This record gives sequence, structure tokens and C-alpha cells, in this order.
Amino acid sequence: MHKLTIDVGETDLAEIVCGAPNVAVGQAVIVALPGARLPGGIKIKKAKLRGEVSNGMICALQELGFDGKVVPKAYAEGIYVFADKPAPGTDVLELLALNDPILDLGITPNRSDALSMRGVAYEVGAIIGEKPLVNIPEITAVADQKTDELLSIAVADTTDVPYYSIAIAENVVIKESPLWLQLKLMKAGIRPHNNVVDITNYILLTYGQPLHAFDFDTLAGNDITVRRAHDAEKLTTLDGSERQLTATNLVITSNETPIAIAGIMGGLDSEVTAKTTRVALETALFQPTVTRLSAKAVGIRSEASMRYEKGMDYFIAEQARQHALALLVELADATILAEPLTLDYREAFNVTLPLDVKRVNHVLGTDMTAADVATSFSRLQFETTNEGDRFMVKVPSRRPDISIEADLLEEVGRIYGYDKLPSTLPKGEATPGKLSYSQQKNTRNASLTRR
Repeated sequence: MHKLTIDVGETDLAEIVCGAPNVAVGQAVIVALPGARLPGGIKIKKAKLRGEVSNGMICALQELGFDGKVVPKAYAEGIYVFADKPAPGTDVLELLALNDPILDLGITPNRSDALSMRGVAYEVGAIIGEKPLVNIPEITAVADQKTDELLSIAVADTTDVPYYSIAIAENVVIKESPLWLQLKLMKAGIRPHNNVVDITNYILLTYGQPLHAFDFDTLAGNDITVRRAHDAEKLTTLDGSERQLTATNLVITSNETPIAIAGIMGGLDSEVTAKTTRVALETALFQPTVTRLSAKAVGIRSEASMRYEKGMDYFIAEQARQHALALLVELADATILAEPLTLDYREAFNVTLPLDVKRVNHVLGTDMTAADVATSFSRLQFETTNEGDRFMVKVPSRRPDISIEADLLEEVGRIYGYDKLPSTLPKGEATPGKLSYSQQKNTRNASLTRR
């Protein structure tokens, strides 16, 4: 137990008793003064602990409502310490963005695009009539050395893996992520680890594109190959469990040695640690059914596998990779090797569907004009051309759930507003209900039996 004197930005210093194992002189910590209320209705009062007066409480993140599973391991058993030391008296609610407005969206299983903030931005933009802006930073530190001078990549089956890319970052400095990045991850239910791993998870949340970072210097060879696993092959995954692999599993290998289960979880031996100085960053697309069966076979369902299983935007990979590499330069002091290695077997996404305004009004029971329908698609950021009442709608690659006319009708209806759709009672003659001869006979027999 420690009695501490703390500068809380007021004239007088606060004396607080704290028993946290990681408390130390000079730290910037979270302080709840008498009168403050914590989640759960707990009111902080002046108290006496072991004979010492305590004028408040030094808080752990869990006491502010964060789930213990997402709190960084360094602070999981004690108080939270700010690395950048904000000024005494700074409002913690502002600092930790705990006063953010919350928008609650009900996502249906087919809307894989809404599993990313980019997808949600388009959805919110459609609701409020605004166009989202996605800014992708430039990579500012690129080496003269090319990636293919250090590594080669191969894919055994292009159906299983329609896109695979590796970029290499050198001179990487592994450290704690900045507070803004840690907060974004924790609020999304992901525990921060280090700057490199946190960047891959941040890109996953932002774009819906899973990435994986390998410690380049732990690879078994100067090659990476994606193939089906051989029966009886084994891999110890990042969670420390040894997995028995079969041909159901798609694996990433180096020198024929498995280093990851593709799209599901990386291997422990190639994990990014405090000793890592070179990172191989994987950006890939794995076939949904293959990923689902592979995840089921090993009993793992990760954030990455969930997105691969549901289907995703196949043409966001390059943007996601560029953003991740730019963040590695910014947050990990990395230098990026020139020309990432890429194998691209994607088929062009070309979904264009016809829609007639008369059909819209017939199905929805509305009196929309061509201008009304055009407005709905404009808010959705769908490209359209039309001649009179007949539209040709080009579906963007971020919306793989739209493939038939009924999907377009649903989009128009929900943007127009379900509350504006007319409601009518069913029409037609009612048919009186009655028992058939056999039912009547069974009913009489049952009655006689009871007697």
C-alpha cells in the first residue's frame, strides 16, 4: 500500500492511498476525486485506508468500463499509465474519448461491408446524404532495394488464393502504440500488443482487409508459398496451441515449413516480438468456403477468418496495404522495400443490373419518380445511367451482397424510408376453416376414449 501525493491540476495536491503493484513516482495516471461516479454507480468518497486518509482513487482502465480482456497486458493487473504524460487536470473522458457519441447499427449477416469502418462510413453517408472521404496516406520512406531481392512468393492454387502480396519493412522499432490507436482497438474489443500488430488490426477494422505481419528473420527460407497442408503436418499458432493440419487447411509456408494457417491465425515461431527488426507484411484474399472449412477443422474463428468467410471487397487490398505501410513508417520508424511482391488472379468485378421505376413502384407500393430513384442510388454512391424510367445500376465492389434486381429494390426502399412505404391489408375472400372428415372422425373417437 502506498500513500501518494498527486498533482491533479488544482491549487492543492491530492493525497491518495493506492495498492496497485505498478504505481511509481513520476507517472501520469487516471484519478477519480471525491464526488466522481464510476461505471456501475460507484461514487468516490473521502475514505480512510489502513489508518491513512485517501482523497480519491487511482483507476485502472477496467474501473472506467473497459473489458479486462482488451486492456494492454502491461496494465491488466494494475493502474493505467499514460506514456505521453498529459497535463495535470486533463479531463480523462476527453483524453480517452469516453464521451464519444455511439451509433448502434443492426448488421444483417449478408452485409460483410459493414464489418469495416469504411463500409459503415458509406452506410452512414447514405443515411445523412453525405459522401464519405477515405484518405490514404503516402509512404514516405522507401528503400532502393527491391523486395524480390530478398524473397520469392508462390501460390499452389489460384482459386484458393486469388490475390497474394508481401511487402517488407526494415529498421522496424517495436514499441507501444500511441494512445489514439490503442483506444480504437480497445473500443472494438481488440487488445493492443505492439505498434506493428496493432497497425494490422487497425487496418482490419478500417478497411475490412485482414493483414498479417511475420518476423522476416524467423522465416525458414527466402520463399513464401501458399498451399494446402499435408496430412499430419503440425503448427503451433499464436495462442500457443499445437494444431494438427490436414488437406482441408490452407497454409502459408516458408521452405516447406508451415508458418501460418491462411486467413485464420499466424504461427508462434514467426510472431512479431520486441526483437523484430524486419517485417514481412502479408495482404491476401482467400476463398470464403476454403477459409470457413479450414477454420472449422482447427476450431478457430478469428476476426480475419470471419471477414474472409462472409466475402469482402476484393479490390481494397492495395489501399489497405499502402495505409499499413505508411503507418509502419510513421509509428515504427520503418523503411519500406521497393515494389512489393504481388500475385493477382482476381476476376474483374462487373455487376450491372437493370431496374425500372415502374417495377419499383409495383413492388414497394410507392409513387416514386425517376428522380427519387436516382437520389437513392446517389446517396448509396452507386453509379447509374438511365433512359427515362429505366436505370442501369453499376454495383461497387464493396457490396458483393447485391446480385439481383430484388437487392436493388431493397436498397431503394430502405433509403427512401420504410416508414414511407404504404401499408395495406391482405385482399381476397377469406376461406372459412373447418375439419376434414378424417379429422372429425378422429375427434369423435378421442372423445369416446376419454369417456
